Amino acid sequence: MQKDQLKAELIPIFITLSQDEQDSVRLLAVENCVAIGSMLTQEENTTLVLPIVRNCAADKSWRVRYMVAEHFCELCESLGADITKAELVNAFVRLLKDTEAEVRTAAAFKVTGVCGLIPPEMAIKQILPCIKELATDPSQHVRAALASVIMGLAPIFGKENTRTHLIDLFLQLLKDDFPDVRLFLISKLDAVNKVIGIELLSQSLLPAIVELAEDRQWRVRLAIIEYIPLLASQLGVEFFDEKLGNLCLTWLGDCVYSIREAATNNLKKLTEVFGVEWAQSNLIPKVLALYTHPNYLYRMTTLYAISVLASVVGPEVITNTMLPLVLRMAKDPIPNIKFNVAKTLQTLIPLIDSSTIQTKIKPCLSDLLDQDSDRDVKFYAHQALNSIA
Repeated sequence: MQKDQLKAELIPIFITLSQDEQDSVRLLAVENCVAIGSMLTQEENTTLVLPIVRNCAADKSWRVRYMVAEHFCELCESLGADITKAELVNAFVRLLKDTEAEVRTAAAFKVTGVCGLIPPEMAIKQILPCIKELATDPSQHVRAALASVIMGLAPIFGKENTRTHLIDLFLQLLKDDFPDVRLFLISKLDAVNKVIGIELLSQSLLPAIVELAEDRQWRVRLAIIEYIPLLASQLGVEFFDEKLGNLCLTWLGDCVYSIREAATNNLKKLTEVFGVEWAQSNLIPKVLALYTHPNYLYRMTTLYAISVLASVVGPEVITNTMLPLVLRMAKDPIPNIKFNVAKTLQTLIPLIDSSTIQTKIKPCLSDLLDQDSDRDVKFYAHQALNSIA
């Protein structure tokens, strides 16, 4: 459709519909403002589209205001930078302060997107005060929405402004009572690290990160574990050993299986970061020491850790350090440990020489198959022996 035809025929009808008494009709005007705005000049948008956007942003129905908040970044891009700075930023501030939590939530999701479309000074002056209010919003969903995007403000604000205006907000949200708020923030730590650098990150946020490593919500602990290898690569080996080394081993005894599994995979990634020599000195002895723990779950973790680490430590470490312990654990009284010994040996078989397999692994598996009474132990021993053949 030609622009003249659009202005002459459709826009008058559109303006009428945007003022319909039914909010289900009015809210549909928002998306069409985006489409129409992209076809018109700035002057035409100011005259024809902006009044509709302005009315929708202040509509008596929260559903209409919600729709404006939901499509706010698209509206800004469609109507252009000048209209955004002159008119839309003020409308966005009102949406961030809306009486309805649903509207504030939708607006909070767009905070980083809107700030990226305007000068940083304007964002700091007009939008940052609202962000500080949202960080203590009574609705946990508003705070979670903010937490999911606030880290993205760091590249927009720059290092000094992040240090001055955002670090305290990050710390505040990291201590939020609602686990999703903490979780969202942790998952985006990398964005902040790229801006402020590891030194400032370690000084300002690391203590809070370490505290969250023992968070009561296992999903938060899991998010911390997944972030550790990246953090380790940037902190360096000495700083890591001092601040986070013991923490990584503590997770191996977590009451949640997913945490123990992630913690074990974390050890593999750390070995890849710091090298096999570091793992031999700082990691493997402490992991293997768990085999004496009275709780069989810790002993199971030792076996799982050996299975995972074996692929990165090399045949010498496997043969001299890991394998003797696995063979010793074949005498464990708990059937679950013994059949996991068989599974672990099956994992090690492709990684070591045939002589060791024939003289050490095969006799152990044969004993488990012939002498153990547990069906599962026999099954996994048989499976491992077949993998040799």
